[in-house]
Formats: sequence, C-alpha cells, structure tokens
Amino acid sequence: MAREDAVRCLRCLLYALNLLFWLMSICVLGVAAWLRDYLNTVLTLTAHTRLEEAAVLTYSPAVHPVIIAVCCFLIIVAMVGYCGTLKCNLLLLSWYFGSLLVIFCVELASGVWTYDEPSVHRSDMISLKSRMPNYGLQRYQWLTHTWNTFQTEFKCCGVIYFTDWLEMTEMEWPPDSCCSNQYPGCARHAHYRDLSDLHQEGCGPKIYSFIRGTKQLQVLRFLGVSIGVAQILAMTLTLTLLWALYYDRKPPEPTPPEPPPGTDPGPLTITHGPQVEAPKSGNTRLAEAWSNAATTSNGHGHTQFEMERLS
Repeated sequence: MAREDAVRCLRCLLYALNLLFWLMSICVLGVAAWLRDYLNTVLTLTAHTRLEEAAVLTYSPAVHPVIIAVCCFLIIVAMVGYCGTLKCNLLLLSWYFGSLLVIFCVELASGVWTYDEPSVHRSDMISLKSRMPNYGLQRYQWLTHTWNTFQTEFKCCGVIYFTDWLEMTEMEWPPDSCCSNQYPGCARHAHYRDLSDLHQEGCGPKIYSFIRGTKQLQVLRFLGVSIGVAQILAMTLTLTLLWALYYDRKPPEPTPPEPPPGTDPGPLTITHGPQVEAPKSGNTRLAEAWSNAATTSNGHGHTQFEMERLS
C-alpha cells in the first residue's frame, strides 16, 4: 500500500514537471523570437563596429539556433514523458530519461561555450554616427527603415542628441520617426515651433543598455536555469519511478510448499555422512523393552533346566 502511494505521488510530480516544461519552452521561444527581431535591428545599425561584436556575444546564447532546437525538442520529450508516466511504460520512461540527460548536456555545453562578457564602452557609441550620412539614400532604403524602426520602438533620436541629424547629414530637421506623436511633417513642425515634441534622448545610450542586457534577456537566463533544475528533478523522479515499477513487475521467488497439518512427515533420512536412526516414539521403545525382558527371562529358564539335568 505504501509503495502504491509513493508511485502515485511520483506520477503526479512528473505530470506537473512535464506541464512546466511545455510552458517554459513556449516562453523561451516567444521571448527569443522577440529579442531576435530587435537584435537584427541593432546589428544593422552597428554593422562593422565593436558594438556589433558585443551584441552578438551578449545575445548569441539566448537566440542561438541550438537553444531554439533544444526547446522545440523538449516539448516533444515532455509529451513522451507524459505518455510514459500515464501508462507506466518502462520503455517510454527510459527513453524520456535518456532524452532529458542529452538535452541537459547540450544546454550546459552551449551555455559554457557561448558565455563571454562583452567589452563595450560608451565612447563606442560615437561610431554609430558613421551610419547616419546614408540615411534617405535610394540604395540604402534598408538602413533608412532600420533607423526609423529603432527610433520609433526605443523612443530616441540621433546618437547622442537629435542635433546629430543636422550635423551628420544635409537634412534641415530630424526624421519624422523622432517625433513622439508621428504624422507627416511632424519633425519640421517640431523643429520650428516646439522641440519638446521630439525625443530628447539619443539612441546611443539605448543601444548601450540593450547590449549590456535587457529585462527580456534576464528572463531568458532565469528560464534557462529553471529548465535545467527542473530537468535534474525530472530525471531523479523518473529513475525512482522506474525502480519502483521494475520491482513491482518482478516475479516473486518460489517458496517450498508446507505439509498440511496433522500429516506425519515420516522418518528423517540423511543422504550424506553416517546414517542416524530417527528418534523412536514412546510406544516403540516400550515394546522393545518388553521383548528384551522376555528374551532374557527365557534365557535364564533354559540355563536352569540344563543344570538340573546334569545333576
């Protein structure tokens, strides 16, 4: 009874862990997809600079294709583990344990291999100004779109200040993507009437903060550590459940049948060594004593009769 309760408890814990694997894997895939979109924008603006290398070093562990593939595979493994736990199938549970072990080793190796502290300074932000003169040119439409997207999403303008557009380009006012309330011609209106309608913070500090790590990146790191801990716990519970199921299904050792009550087991015989007579019952010993006594009595009578004849 106690073993059945323990097996039921182990199965409930594995159900919960597999559900947790599904939720955490989906969260990792969603946050990684969101970060990958912003990372592509940052890499476009920081191409061929030290900032690009720093951004790759920071975010490659989070958006690496290996991590994405591992999360997708973990969803499938969790489904197999759920089915194996539900049916108490030793083969499925063994495959589940082996898959979790392989995934854990891959995650650990990937984390160690890709971990590196980026070397970036605020002075490196000045190199972004070299990307501004190509804004608005026909052959650099992709760069124009990237600047507009980044300034709109991060609510910034220029590199250090919005006047960078006036210094580095031939523009008379900043792009409309610098406006807090965007509409065609908003930057021109803000430049001549109210500068407060423009974003006052530059994009350089925003990129620096992004490279140093965002809240989304911290969430991904926390989810990665949580998945690793959950995998260790799931492997331990799976081994315990496998042990319990194996010994429940193991056939019991045969025991010799006991003789029914009231049956005389008969005289004891020894196959090896000198033979020993079995102990005799009380009636048998009494009969032997009377027989010996009668034999002795007859022997004495016969002796006396022979002596009388001789005399």
